[in-house]
Amino acid sequence: MNRLVVGAQWGDEGKGKIVDILTHDADVVVRYQGGSNAGHTVCIGDETFILHLIPSGILHKDKICVIGNGVVIDPKSFLEEKKMLEDLGIDINERLLISEKAHLVMPYHREFDAVKENSLGDEKIGTTKRGIGPCYVDKHARTGVRICDMLDDDILKRKIETNVEEINKLCDAYGMEKFDAGKIFEEYRQYAKEIKPYIRNTVYYLNGVFKNKKNILLEGAQGSLLDVDFGTYPYVTSSNPTVGGAFSGTGLPYTVLDSVMGVMKAYTTRVGNGPFPSELLDDMGETIRQKGGEFGATTGRPRRCGWLDLVVVKYAAMLSGMDSIAMTKIDVLDGIDEIKVCTSYEYEGRKIGFIPSQLEEFAKCKPIYKTFKGWERTSDMYSYNELPDSAKQYIDFIEKFLGIPVKMISTGAKRDEVIVK
Repeated sequence: MNRLVVGAQWGDEGKGKIVDILTHDADVVVRYQGGSNAGHTVCIGDETFILHLIPSGILHKDKICVIGNGVVIDPKSFLEEKKMLEDLGIDINERLLISEKAHLVMPYHREFDAVKENSLGDEKIGTTKRGIGPCYVDKHARTGVRICDMLDDDILKRKIETNVEEINKLCDAYGMEKFDAGKIFEEYRQYAKEIKPYIRNTVYYLNGVFKNKKNILLEGAQGSLLDVDFGTYPYVTSSNPTVGGAFSGTGLPYTVLDSVMGVMKAYTTRVGNGPFPSELLDDMGETIRQKGGEFGATTGRPRRCGWLDLVVVKYAAMLSGMDSIAMTKIDVLDGIDEIKVCTSYEYEGRKIGFIPSQLEEFAKCKPIYKTFKGWERTSDMYSYNELPDSAKQYIDFIEKFLGIPVKMISTGAKRDEVIVK
């Protein structure tokens, strides 16, 4: 079976753990978009692994992992991640392929990302300042530097020199120090020596895997509501985490997919700015943040927390054709007397069940809640029958509202703390 795992909220849903579990049934795991702005956390026993570029499936020593063409790659970040895994005894050699068509994050991308974000004042997007957005800008402006350019020093040098010549014209306007093309070239030429063994034409490779009926698991980063086309624009990422990004980010045809699993928390979080109707700005929001460890795996920033917003999840399910849901962090809600779920919005005196495209309109939406009786404990439970009746009622309502079964329920951070329903 070929599966896609996609975030059903604003990212940080726990996709790393779900991908790690589903990797058991996969032959190849593919990351298809985003960059080192993502942070996928997997807990195995007492060890915690935080991955930014390398697919979560790499923790299974008999699986092949691919970084697809839709990913933008900071080579320094990649090599740091590679070393982290090797220091923990995980050998990625012969098991990791990097698309030669993927674009490189350059030093000027990171610098401009930080300068532009800081210049926005109160209207900051909430970027990680890792150069992801500017790299995608260059990709679509057809001025990007790709992984395949690292295979030829002359091409790499020429492209860097051409880009830096143009970029330095902007440095005066931003009050920035100008970039040294020669220094950047030498830095990236050294990276190339370490990265070359992993470079592959992954489009042909993956289509060969598909043709030979091997099982492919596609791993998205961020979440549906951060999609550059369908998310809460402009407070979004610079790529397509939704289903379309899986095809453009790998070169696989749409016929590859047998199943799409959406991952959602039992509540809602988001990082950065933008409308968030069910956000809790009181003690309950802080309680969820602390119990859930809601701090960014990439930046350490505290996440904004709120009740589960099913309008958001239903929209995400529609966008990617989700046929199943994995619910994470239900244990974070343990011990709360009353739990609320947003089922629609009030907008200018009327009830609506959709997300307005205009940001200013969405910001005026107020949540309409359905209230549920809480439960004492779901942690340390490994079968659906063990769950308290009130937790089952909560899950049952979600399934009926979405019209999609909840097939996995995570009851803790560790790999084995999961109920398969």
